Amino acid sequence: MRTLGIVGGTGPDSTAEYYRTIVEISRARAAGGYPRILITSVSSVEGTRVIELVSADRRRELVARLLAELRTLEAAGAEIGLLASNTLHVVFDELQTVSPIPLVSIVEAAAEAATGSVRLGLFATTFTIRADLYRPVFARRGIEVVAPSAMDQELIHRAYFEELTAGMFLPVTRDRLLDIADRMVAAHDLDGIILGGTELPLLLPEESRTGLRFLDTSRIHAEAVVARLLDLDDFA
Repeated sequence: MRTLGIVGGTGPDSTAEYYRTIVEISRARAAGGYPRILITSVSSVEGTRVIELVSADRRRELVARLLAELRTLEAAGAEIGLLASNTLHVVFDELQTVSPIPLVSIVEAAAEAATGSVRLGLFATTFTIRADLYRPVFARRGIEVVAPSAMDQELIHRAYFEELTAGMFLPVTRDRLLDIADRMVAAHDLDGIILGGTELPLLLPEESRTGLRFLDTSRIHAEAVVARLLDLDDFA
């Protein structure tokens, strides 16, 4: 049976959700089977340090830090890997060239899943939006990506790091983000909102607002990695 490696911990709640979702999807697609899954979960102190590297745009150090986690997974037997964080994908291109195991991109997976859309909003950390991760990848498929206003983006970013990564999923914050989504849909005639942060689906499940489409990038990522694993092995 093939072995999956997950670099997690910068958002422990979403890391746990990755495990649950991958097992769920695997069971549905592989007659009840699921792969061996290894998780290297950084501590809260290490996670803070990783985000500091992202904030300071110290890309070489960030790649080295994530590469060390991937080497740990590879040494333990992982044959394919993923980063359980949108923000860490700011160095995905550099990292995949040196990674000891192949990696599955959350951005590429989300773009493929969004095929047929015309214009989508993006909820994400300011790091993800400033790195311009989503716009060019989606543009290659003819999909326009629209970011929130500066004020709304600051609210999303602050909520992300002050609440969501600390395991706080507050109804008042959900309502604020849904209001932002409604305004963006009305202003830009959006087909939906990309939840470009792996904690965001825990705050904004699909049923949060009737008629408003959310693209859950963490679930899409999980589906993509299961499909990749199935290409390699039938879990039998």
